[in-house]
Amino acid sequence: MSANSRLTVAVHVLTWMALARGRGRELVTSDQIATSVNTNPVVIRRTLGQLRAAGLVAVQHGTGAGWRLARAPEELTLLQVHDAVERDQPLFGLHANTPNLDCPVGRGIRPALTQVYDQVADSMKRELARTSIADVLRATLAA
Repeated sequence: MSANSRLTVAVHVLTWMALARGRGRELVTSDQIATSVNTNPVVIRRTLGQLRAAGLVAVQHGTGAGWRLARAPEELTLLQVHDAVERDQPLFGLHANTPNLDCPVGRGIRPALTQVYDQVADSMKRELARTSIADVLRATLAA
């Protein structure tokens, strides 16, 4: 099983855009961002589309086309980014198949884990809400 990296890529994209903005470059292209993420620009455009739908970035068409942050980096929280790219995906998945309900563990494991997973997800979301793209940029540049 591999981990989902959509949130990481989206945070990378927005952090790079915040750096570019801080250096006086308001509009950037998916090709430019893809160089930093080291991925195909199509992946970046897909991510930017999700971020645009959530109101976190805006696109400018025509001459000098590109993408820009829709808000200041201090106003963009990681929870907003998470919600834009994860779209109600649970943090943890339960069994793909129904466990054996004749077994006491099989019967009770789903409700027990759901309660724990919900508490962990709530905690994670509180932490993501406290962290902005500006915070990530500061930590990134300090690393």
